[in-house]
Amino acid sequence: MGEILHIPVEQALSERVRWLVKLRWLALGIGIVVTLVGDWWLGQVLPTLPLAICFGVIAFYNLTFWIVASRLVSQEAPLTVQAVLLHGQILCDLMLLTLILHFSGGLENPFSILYVLIVVVGSILIANRFSYLYATVATGLWAGLLILEGLGIIPHYNLTGFRLPFRYQEPWHIVAESVTLGMANFGVAYLSSNIARRLREGERELYEANASCELRAAELARLNRRLRELDQDRSMFIRLVTHELRAPVAAIQSYLRLILDGYVPEERIEEIVAKAEARARDQLDLIGDLLDLARLQEPRRQSEFTPCDAATLMNDIVDMLRTRAEDKDQILIIDVEEDIPQVLASEEHIRQVWINLVSNAIKYTPEGGQITIHLGCKADSKGERRVCGHVQDTGIGINPDEQKHIFESFYRTESAKTMASHGTGLGLSIVSGIMERYGGRIWLESEPNVGTTFFFELPCADEEPQAVLPSDAKAPIDKNAAPPALSAPSS
Repeated sequence: MGEILHIPVEQALSERVRWLVKLRWLALGIGIVVTLVGDWWLGQVLPTLPLAICFGVIAFYNLTFWIVASRLVSQEAPLTVQAVLLHGQILCDLMLLTLILHFSGGLENPFSILYVLIVVVGSILIANRFSYLYATVATGLWAGLLILEGLGIIPHYNLTGFRLPFRYQEPWHIVAESVTLGMANFGVAYLSSNIARRLREGERELYEANASCELRAAELARLNRRLRELDQDRSMFIRLVTHELRAPVAAIQSYLRLILDGYVPEERIEEIVAKAEARARDQLDLIGDLLDLARLQEPRRQSEFTPCDAATLMNDIVDMLRTRAEDKDQILIIDVEEDIPQVLASEEHIRQVWINLVSNAIKYTPEGGQITIHLGCKADSKGERRVCGHVQDTGIGINPDEQKHIFESFYRTESAKTMASHGTGLGLSIVSGIMERYGGRIWLESEPNVGTTFFFELPCADEEPQAVLPSDAKAPIDKNAAPPALSAPSS
């Protein structure tokens, strides 16, 4: 998931540190009470001052650990620092327990079993490998204490009336006590650490399963939002299509009804029929564009990827549309570089690109304007050759706030609606879809009342197949990429 995953057991390390401090306060209170009662019962044979110092040291370092732990939590200290703090507490407990046992009878004191309790606590709170470390330290401290007392290196405090005064010097007692406690320590370390490990693994699995469910839930929520957006787009598309189809049909019906009802003089029948025919042609154009748009949403077929000559197709389309430009006294400038490679695309789709771009330039350029069509080849930043072209006009231009919508279906700028009332608003959407389909891209530069230039690029047919994007991918549009250079046009 891109970041270190800490399960709750690891995240709650600071809570375990503070829990151990609280447990120590309770143990300290019980220890003081048991010591006082035991000393009274044995006839006050225990060294009160050394034991009081030991209990005072425990209270001091416990308070210190509490303060440090609270600050670490507030400062969000790393887990390693908190783990060190936890290790320090357990090791201090083992050493102070050894001192207390020394001053309260050593081998004669039955509370040596508290070593096992500390090892159990450490095994539960810390990772497995440290469980055996605690067991080793506890056994070593206890065995070392018994050996030192048995050899007379340190004094022995006998529990008069409770145990024989010479028992601590008997080797077999020392060995038996050490081995017994060692076995108990390592046994509980093994059992406790394995139980804790399994619990942590179970909690980790639950946590990861929960995280996976949350990710899936987020993904489902994202997909659900996307489905709602697609449903809204579908509804909007249906409304737009219905509106665009109904308008010409209603006009044709009105024209025909006027003729059938006899409201049209005989000399105007031909005029009304011509208008009806024009509206029918508009409807056919719309239906054709809708079919083209729908076909672009279909899965790509390998047969579509055939080498074709974009320059030849461009010349055919310009020859077909030249009459429209001449009717408006427009100047057509064709600039085609030499040895332009072929593109890997459907000829019909490349024709549609030229038809839509050139016909739009003619339609939205006033009389006497100029249209420049350029086609060339260049290498992109990866060194791959791409056929690049642009169609530049001196027309009405496009406002900056409208440019981001220009490739949307049925979108027409206000100035375009004013200049030409008829239009489907699908042409540029079809061109954009074609570019995406074949791994190309299209963008524009425009200034209102100055003109518009549509730039496009397509991979060359001799490039590797991976240069073509999948049909559901968006072709990257590099806003900072320099447009194709304008060569000196030839009339």
